[in-house]
Amino acid sequence: MLRGLAKALLITAILAAAGGAMVWQGKRMYRAVKPPVDTVVPTTTVRRGDLTLTVSANGELRGGNSEVLSAPLTTGGQLHITTLRKTGDVVKAGDVVVEFDPTDQEYRLKEAEADLAEAKLKVEQAKAQAQAQLEEDTYSITSAEHQVHLAELDVRKNPILSAIQARQNDLALQAAQDRLNQIREDIGSRKATNQAAVEVQDAGVGRADVEVAMAKKNLEALTLRAHGAGYVALKQNGSGMFMDGMTVPYFQAGDAAWAGMAIAEIPDLHNWAITATIGELDRGHLALGQKVDVTVVALPGRAFHGHVVDLGGTSGSPWDRHFECRMRLDDPAPEMRPGMSVRIVITTDVLRGVLSIPAQALFESGLRSYVYIPSGASFTSHDVKLVRRSESQVVVEGLREGQVVALANPEQAPQKKAAGTAAPLPR
Repeated sequence: MLRGLAKALLITAILAAAGGAMVWQGKRMYRAVKPPVDTVVPTTTVRRGDLTLTVSANGELRGGNSEVLSAPLTTGGQLHITTLRKTGDVVKAGDVVVEFDPTDQEYRLKEAEADLAEAKLKVEQAKAQAQAQLEEDTYSITSAEHQVHLAELDVRKNPILSAIQARQNDLALQAAQDRLNQIREDIGSRKATNQAAVEVQDAGVGRADVEVAMAKKNLEALTLRAHGAGYVALKQNGSGMFMDGMTVPYFQAGDAAWAGMAIAEIPDLHNWAITATIGELDRGHLALGQKVDVTVVALPGRAFHGHVVDLGGTSGSPWDRHFECRMRLDDPAPEMRPGMSVRIVITTDVLRGVLSIPAQALFESGLRSYVYIPSGASFTSHDVKLVRRSESQVVVEGLREGQVVALANPEQAPQKKAAGTAAPLPR
């Protein structure tokens, strides 16, 4: 009896719990489709008509076909900047823009000049030795020739001398002639040797001359000058370690730069360019040659025009992928300067007779795209097909013209203000 009663109580408890869960789930689903009565949900209507799709971004004005000034490659290693013009400085052809510390190259030049002086001294020494040897050889050959002449005089006496004495005179003459021939051969060899020694030292002078010329060239390369008139635009110093999101600083006096790094540029002010960083999602809507409307912040009230000339590679963190878009300015003004901020609007397409709603009226969850439409005193979600998207408008299918849609999520809409009271803070 007691066991049956306990079983009945257990079943009753289970059914009550299940019923409570169903009630809770029902309330939850109801709240998902019906906002509280005291909430305000802004709405709009679906519009049919022509829609111009645009991409807008902030950019920077630059001179086209810029003359880039880079740290010289010939020196190698790291160079320290001692003098540097500022961005916007006016320069003309021949003006100094960048100077690097010349200490190391001045030392190398002095070493090369000392080596050249030493090489020239060795040439003079080799020539002096050759001249001294020549004078000594001249004396030796004159002396040997004189000995031969004396021996020839003695041989002339042979007819009146004994056979033994005559034989001695003949041997003496032969020995003098042999010595003369040997001296002549030795002189020829020494002359060639001395000439070769002088030529070796001359080659050393040539090498030292080249080293001096190279050192002077490297020293001159430490001064970067403008080849034409324009304005200085400094480059960013990317030689350090920077974390994602950090701003890379521009070069300044005292910075170190590796050989080949671009330090500054002198823009060609007859060919203006614009660079802008644009989000990756808009890349597929852009193409070369598209028209661009340009507004220069420093020149308010004036409209300029351009066209897209280059779409750079995509970069950035996975959550902030972007690319650099380059545009050519078609109607520059004399008041423009490199580095000026601009606002660009690129017209990507014009769609005729399409249904569109504001971008904030479209909600997405995974692969699903939907809107909220009125349903009695509440709102319910309604699936649509996304056709095209712009910064402010989206083209959709699955709605009708004039249909009302919510501009905000009904579940997150702010509450109505009660008369004489402040609106509560959103939770």
